[in-house]
Amino acid sequence: MAFDFKKEYKEFYMPKNAPEIISVPLANYIAVRGKGDPNEEGGAYKEAVGVLYAVAYTLKMSYKTDYRIDGFYDYVVPPLEGFWWQDGVDGIDDSDKSTFCWISVLRLPDFITKQDFDWAVETATKKKKLDCSKAEFLTVDEGLCVQIMHIGAFDDESATVARMDRFLEENGYRNDMTNDRFHHEIYLSDARKVEPEKWKTVIRHPIRRA
Repeated sequence: MAFDFKKEYKEFYMPKNAPEIISVPLANYIAVRGKGDPNEEGGAYKEAVGVLYAVAYTLKMSYKTDYRIDGFYDYVVPPLEGFWWQDGVDGIDDSDKSTFCWISVLRLPDFITKQDFDWAVETATKKKKLDCSKAEFLTVDEGLCVQIMHIGAFDDESATVARMDRFLEENGYRNDMTNDRFHHEIYLSDARKVEPEKWKTVIRHPIRRA
């Protein structure tokens, strides 16, 4: 049975539809940074997602090549995630998506090293004829956070975020968005197959004591 992050780490991938405080451990990711509207056809965001999956599946299928990864075991590629912010904006302003800054990521199993990652970037670039040079090996230590399962379209997230903010105020915490702590989303639904009102998205914010 392939290792599945969603099943093994339910506390991070399958929260309830109610705010909860968690401590998120350090994790490694394949990451691509960019700016602009994620809905733009042929835009930077969709290009970034293509690069992420090219590298991710090269690593996942490495056992079928001559390259050997120490400690390798079969696993399900985790869901797409994203860190989002807008320069000069407190929180997220959905009214102007062209100003979004983002780091699109896919989590890596702990046994994947920087050396393995570099091999995958080079291999994916050659085999898939896709420039994967923008991909980076990113380590994130999120620490103390509040999270919730948002059900619905992305443009309806503001009401869910407001619930999170009220929860923090009532429990003696506050948001702690900084230059390296961002609004974090984990996408659990296939937008091509599921209606927007049924989309499931984990929303996570860094926090600290008020």
